[in-house]
Amino acid sequence: MAEQRDVVAEVGLLIYPDCQLSAVYGLTDLFRIASQWVPYQADHQRSVRVSHWQVAQDDVVCVWDSHPGSAHRLSYIIAPPSIIMPAKMQAMPVAARWMIAQHDKGATIGSICAGAFVLAETGLVDGRRVTTHWAFSDELAARYPKLELAAERMVIDDGDILTAGGILAWTDLGLTLVEKLMGVQTMLATARFLLVDPPRRDQDVYRSFVPKFDHGDAAILHVQHHIHAKASEAHDISDFADRAGLTERTFLRRFVKATGLRPTEYLQQIRMMQARDALETTGLPVAQISWNVGYSDVTAFRRIFLRVTGLTPMQYRQRFGVRSNLAS
Repeated sequence: MAEQRDVVAEVGLLIYPDCQLSAVYGLTDLFRIASQWVPYQADHQRSVRVSHWQVAQDDVVCVWDSHPGSAHRLSYIIAPPSIIMPAKMQAMPVAARWMIAQHDKGATIGSICAGAFVLAETGLVDGRRVTTHWAFSDELAARYPKLELAAERMVIDDGDILTAGGILAWTDLGLTLVEKLMGVQTMLATARFLLVDPPRRDQDVYRSFVPKFDHGDAAILHVQHHIHAKASEAHDISDFADRAGLTERTFLRRFVKATGLRPTEYLQQIRMMQARDALETTGLPVAQISWNVGYSDVTAFRRIFLRVTGLTPMQYRQRFGVRSNLAS
């Protein structure tokens, strides 16, 4: 076992009710593997100490330690994902107070996926950049409006705050820490051993458009249904307003309030959703897909697709297409 002097950092993993234990144990194994891949220096090897911390009734206690027998000096504290939806996650004031206390002692605190709700409860991310799973971003922003949401990012390393997006982004966060603590060569060696990609920087390519239909505005819902049914056709605001039985100004205000998007942005998201599906499941040429979803200018389509997903249509097909071997 490595001596204390060889430990470059201690990472504390917070076990809270209904958290994803596979992320806790996955990160534990990742840091152990990384420690085994660190190049030897003189006659000893550096390592990362990992400890698990359990939320008890009125305290947080250590329940497992990779380097028992010495005092804890937590460098990082990570709240893992939850296996239940954020709306059902219970408030955790005990965990929040503990994280605040450790942050005051110099620990970097962070989260993965819905763990951002645990992190946000501390108040330490008010006014700070935070990411979470794209599907939870609206709820996180609504519940904690003082934080600066950047849900397009997969990992945000903001110094004393570290957050990761998707539910499996624990590999991205773990490898990010390995790179910080042990260097890029050890990070790459760990990634190769685990057969995973190096840390991803954004999650736009994984983001799906989830339209809001439960807003209670019947006039706007009627227009939404029309847009979904006729997404490839040409549209204008006056037509939408007429269908809603509203003036253009009132329609725009109510549409944005109900959906969170302007009508042109909403239509664009639907078209990009249809384009993604075609790229994933068909071998149609990109120009044909562009035309099918409503863009006669394929150059404009490529530009918009790149802005929305972070990939060109060809790159997207190569990465996600079930028929990626077909020419586009």
